[in-house]
Amino acid sequence: MNLKKLLVEVFTVFSVSLVVMIVVTLLWNLIVHQASTIDWETSFRFAIAFGIIFPWMETRRSKGG
Repeated sequence: MNLKKLLVEVFTVFSVSLVVMIVVTLLWNLIVHQASTIDWETSFRFAIAFGIIFPWMETRRSKGG
């Protein structure tokens, strides 16, 4: 996997994860706390982790290691 493809995949996974986590934290706060707030810290934390881990796992799987 070349560097450009890896960076595109990292950015894509990061973006999708960020949007999903924003929606999840918003819904959680609406349902549990009756407040329409977004937990940005948790959203970015999960997006960064998933943006690194998922492309890395795919790279390892494609190399057969």
